[in-house]
Amino acid sequence: MTGLVPSGVVLLTDRLVARGGLERVVAGAVAGGVRWVVLREKDLPRAERAALAVDLRAILADVDGTLIVAGPEPLGGDAVHLPAAGPYPPPPHQLVGRSCHSVAELNRLTTEHYATVSPVWPTKSKPGYGPPLNVAGLGSLVRASPAPLLALGGVETPEQVTACVDAGAAGVAVLGALMRAEDPEETAATLSSAFVKAVTQKLVKSRHGRTEAPRSGLRPTVPTQGSSLTARSGHGRPQPQSATTEESQ
Repeated sequence: MTGLVPSGVVLLTDRLVARGGLERVVAGAVAGGVRWVVLREKDLPRAERAALAVDLRAILADVDGTLIVAGPEPLGGDAVHLPAAGPYPPPPHQLVGRSCHSVAELNRLTTEHYATVSPVWPTKSKPGYGPPLNVAGLGSLVRASPAPLLALGGVETPEQVTACVDAGAAGVAVLGALMRAEDPEETAATLSSAFVKAVTQKLVKSRHGRTEAPRSGLRPTVPTQGSSLTARSGHGRPQPQSATTEESQ
């Protein structure tokens, strides 16, 4: 598996709980540093969902952000996130992720570029779903995975973001904490800053030989306008960065 993958704070959409409307939440999260958004809303008719994809890509365009579409059809882009159940083999899009929950599911990965693992903590979005992996379980899956992992489920605080980075996650996938936020920009900025700080500390320790560097290509800065993460229209792979180092959608 090659290429860079989603990292930092990755936003998962849910228009039914988005405070003030989905586009408002996405715009606020992007203003707060989010550069990767996974469009869910799989209950919508295709035409409505495709139109929503256009709208969200427009929000991400000014910061070179990436819209990933849950399901095998990228809706005009080239980035998808697949459920654990299939399809197998994955479609040959430029960016493909998959939802996983166990070592057995991770072992089925082939050409996927990344996976989410969940639930790390109990989640308000899917109460009773689990049991939760907790940090130790997340770390075990990171070590077993052939692809970089995003930690999904119940991630709401800076301390949880830090714990996920310390366990080896390439990023955190967040739904409820951002969808329900009174100020999604502030919440996204807080979580993104925690990610940057945790990655920076990990890189510093790595240079002193005290721990491993993150497994995926990460840059310890919050992406800004003009970032090299390209998906202005949903096409194109992210470009190389300078440092080396959800549930079922």
